[in-house]
Amino acid sequence: MQDIGLIKKRGYVFSITWPIFVELILQMLVGNADQMMVSHYSQSAVGAIGNANQMVGLLILFFNVVSMASTILITQYIGAGQSKKAEEIYSLSILVNLLAGVAVSVLLIFGSRSLYTLMKVPEQLMDETCRYSSIIGWGMVFQSLYSTFVALFRSNAMMKVTMLVSVILNVVNIGGNFFLISGFGPIPAFGVAGAALASNLSRLVGLLVLIVLFQKLVGVRLSLRVLRPFPFHQLAKLMRIGIPSGGESMSYSLSQLAVQAMCNLLPVFVINTKAFASTFAMVSYIFASAIAQATQVLVGYLMGARHAEEADRRVMSTLKLAMAVSTLLAAILFFFSDPLFGLFTSDAGVMRLGKKILAVEIILEIGRAMNIVLVGALQAAGDIRFPIYVSVINVWIIAVGAGYLLGVSMGWGLFGIWVAMAADECIRGVILLVRWRRGKWKSKNLLA
Repeated sequence: MQDIGLIKKRGYVFSITWPIFVELILQMLVGNADQMMVSHYSQSAVGAIGNANQMVGLLILFFNVVSMASTILITQYIGAGQSKKAEEIYSLSILVNLLAGVAVSVLLIFGSRSLYTLMKVPEQLMDETCRYSSIIGWGMVFQSLYSTFVALFRSNAMMKVTMLVSVILNVVNIGGNFFLISGFGPIPAFGVAGAALASNLSRLVGLLVLIVLFQKLVGVRLSLRVLRPFPFHQLAKLMRIGIPSGGESMSYSLSQLAVQAMCNLLPVFVINTKAFASTFAMVSYIFASAIAQATQVLVGYLMGARHAEEADRRVMSTLKLAMAVSTLLAAILFFFSDPLFGLFTSDAGVMRLGKKILAVEIILEIGRAMNIVLVGALQAAGDIRFPIYVSVINVWIIAVGAGYLLGVSMGWGLFGIWVAMAADECIRGVILLVRWRRGKWKSKNLLA
């Protein structure tokens, strides 16, 4: 049971933000370490892994549906002092995500080529994209359970635990990449396949460590017996929260697949520029993501304890800080764009286009910071459906529709696509801010 007095102290948010921040940086490295390390092996492999990461990232969102709903429910139950109800969610979320992991694994192992054909992946990238994706598919069960345990630890404000496990996971992944991508001694060069194998191994190791630590530190019994009789009412509650909450992320990720498909109509150097620029952009919003996730946990506790005004104060404070930091980081990336791109490519076309993209990125990150913070806060407070309505309508009309118009029809290329995405983020951010300030979320009750 979390002490509400402790939660309301000024330094509490920071105490749970910095471990999430470090963990997100490390998580970002898992997929992007593959992309960056393989760039020294083959430039075409960069585009292949970039395409695969778009699809894999979308499918991983199925796991986040349950993980996110679990975090919201558990924090509210803990805030309300209903620990028994919280414990029931632990085993239920693990079972549901285990099944989801099996389904995603089967899809990636046997359906990769069909998926990437729909994405218009160029023929010269297709074989490597499918090879990487099908091997990654074998590790999706590990990822589904890993995501679930991370959510359970965060629900108990044990962010430092998952941060430390992320360190282990990344050491295994980068070490595996070093030996498997280009080969080492008697170990042959596996290329993109080696990057995928290293990622799978790191996810397995991370999962095993989390399971051991969960039993020792949280001490909650995980067993199918807890689910007898099966708690259909709790499953329904998870889905009522998780599907709309995940729907917002799903809509956004599907739009990014559409954006990737647009980029795949352009020359290969543009595809590579997009892959590098997207990776650098993550640096801009990673702090916003960390403090937003910490604030989401805080809002869950406060809403469970019926402290809505305190939740409002914390969210607005988080919003201002997230916007300031994201904008500053985006500006720094722009000013140092040449040496950044130069670390991974000598293609002058990629470097010129990348600089233009990172200029637009400064504006984009202002809106993205607003969306990251306000979507999480609204969901934690129980205002589940509104963010997905805004996301579906705005993203597809502006980011995708206007992106195609500017980037493809009018010939602006990747620059036009990025301008449309920046407009989408800023407009959505303003709409969600108005929604939060009107305060309808204060009357929501997820535990009823």
